[in-house]
Amino acid sequence: MSDYRKLANALRALSMDGVQKAKSGHPGAPMGMADMAEALWRGFLRHNPKDPKWPNRDRFVLSNGHASMLLYSLLHLTGYDLSLDDLKNFRQLDSKTPGHPEYGIVPGVETTTGPLGMGLGNAVGMAIAERMLASEFNREGFDIVDHFTYVFMGDGCLMEGISHEACSLAGTLGLGKLICLYDSNGISIDGSVKNWFADDTAKRFEGYHWQVIRIKDGNDGAEIREAITKAQKDLNHPSIIICPTTIGFGSPNKGGTAACHGAPLGDDEIKLTKQKLGWPYGPFEVPDDIRAKWDATQKGAELEKAWDELFSKYKSKYPELASEFTRRVNEQLPKDFDKAAREWIKSLQQAPDPKLATRKASQVALNFLGEKLPELVGGSADLAPSNLTVNKASRDNGPQTFDGNYFHWGVREFGMSAAMNGILLHGGFRPYGGTFLIFSDYAKNALRMAALMQIPTLFVFTHDSIGVGEDGPTHQPVEQTSTLRLIPGFDSWRPCDQVETAVAWIESVERKDGPSALILTRQALEQMDRTEEQVKNISRGGYVLRDCKGMPDLILIGTGSEVALCVHAAEKLADEGRKVRVVSMPSTDVFDRQDQAYRDSVLPPEVRARVAVEAGSSAIWGKYVGLDGATVCMDRFGESAPAGKLFERFGFTVANVVKVAKSVLK
Repeated sequence: MSDYRKLANALRALSMDGVQKAKSGHPGAPMGMADMAEALWRGFLRHNPKDPKWPNRDRFVLSNGHASMLLYSLLHLTGYDLSLDDLKNFRQLDSKTPGHPEYGIVPGVETTTGPLGMGLGNAVGMAIAERMLASEFNREGFDIVDHFTYVFMGDGCLMEGISHEACSLAGTLGLGKLICLYDSNGISIDGSVKNWFADDTAKRFEGYHWQVIRIKDGNDGAEIREAITKAQKDLNHPSIIICPTTIGFGSPNKGGTAACHGAPLGDDEIKLTKQKLGWPYGPFEVPDDIRAKWDATQKGAELEKAWDELFSKYKSKYPELASEFTRRVNEQLPKDFDKAAREWIKSLQQAPDPKLATRKASQVALNFLGEKLPELVGGSADLAPSNLTVNKASRDNGPQTFDGNYFHWGVREFGMSAAMNGILLHGGFRPYGGTFLIFSDYAKNALRMAALMQIPTLFVFTHDSIGVGEDGPTHQPVEQTSTLRLIPGFDSWRPCDQVETAVAWIESVERKDGPSALILTRQALEQMDRTEEQVKNISRGGYVLRDCKGMPDLILIGTGSEVALCVHAAEKLADEGRKVRVVSMPSTDVFDRQDQAYRDSVLPPEVRARVAVEAGSSAIWGKYVGLDGATVCMDRFGESAPAGKLFERFGFTVANVVKVAKSVLK
């Protein structure tokens, strides 16, 4: 038996044992991919287990995240902060080894994977970021950014539609440092995939302009090494290495079948498997000589030391570049950014444009941000003229061109959003990308993953309501804003004018612990007058925009295009002797995080007559208006007609808001 196989068997044994102890999990894929993992991690992967955030490390993404015990075994054996006890605690409450790899839980996990194909999309973003960062900072003799992005993926990843979006784009861009190893075992949960997945994968990827490398045996460590070496030599095309493997390799009764895909092998089968593999050790037992060959701490330290020496010389020759690189990879904003941003917002309030669509107000904000933040990387899913995501500092990237800061992602909302997460995870950039709000549904899982990972990716969603008009109900979002608000840790901002849009952008850029979305109008909106204190309170998600003397009889709550409607309705009611407060609520997510005293100061509990007005679903507004309140919302699909006609048809008028308000006043 070769050393390659013996070392791979350590991964198989730990994976089998971990799944068996947890009484749940997926042992088959780790057992089938163990030889691929041994070849890559011991033969090629440049990383330092004692410094998992070393900037020039290779990135490794396990796209088929159900094979998590493979990654955990690799991290443990190579020297990361993951103990044997952690492996024994697989899938248990508060463990560092959850069922699918989670970013931020254990060092060495580069992205959260599990939804199949998502990791592949993230990896495309990581490879993009590497090329962009290298183009910006490398100088002759100083390749301070020079690493590969490796992906393990399975049949399920390639069946998911995101794989087409991501891989088509990667081939078009020529991401030569992206290398994917495809675990072609032909088995999914339902059994043999031949009846539902008969693609010619090689031809498919040749059509994407990838380098396609076929090997005979994906369980042959030497052959895999040859393939990776070949892949590394072509820097003009991403590479896919098609590795035919046996799922559950070594299992005499379950190997090659769906029986080992998503369930423990069982104690008896594990015993037989270890006998067949020539692994005469007990549960979680790895002999010292095998551990020594897996340990990557010394090699990793040497790799990083060499890079540190190179960077030190780079810093001496290019001090400004080195300082900027350090700031960017440490995710720090420029020192004067906050002050400049606040002064800019103040200037907008003092001299706002008289009437502006918030998508246009967003572009104004991006012109300011593009000048101040060189790390800002923009894009749109083939809607740049509508999303207005291009700013004055934007420079296009394209095939083999990575010295710009803007991507035309094509009609790929899901792929764009997953790649943006990957760019963010790589480090050095703050990506934002735009599409219509209605198409956030296509991107939804990537938005959810950004929130789960608590990473500050920025999403721009325009054409936010029936204000889309003539395009009709297929393009008019109704429930989308509410569903975004339901994602834990995801901040949605629906600003009412230029100043709120500017604040929303600044708050989103300054946020570090989660993603944000700006939900913006197609139609022009009135600009609101505010005091300095009101401008300050925009950042709290909700605030009193118009008030009355004493305790109000009624509170009108609006967002986005409906805030002005609330203001005019309040004026009408005030003329009739009613005391009305108008609350602008650009972000319910942010408002909900404020302390109780502040929330009560905006929405006094004793004022039970409340009306929420939003041209979208009423689903989330019950907790703000209470049982005695009401909503003027959109709980049905729209129609095709000019926007003004639609707002009138569906009750978004001063007269109707006044009517509903009177119905809740006692």
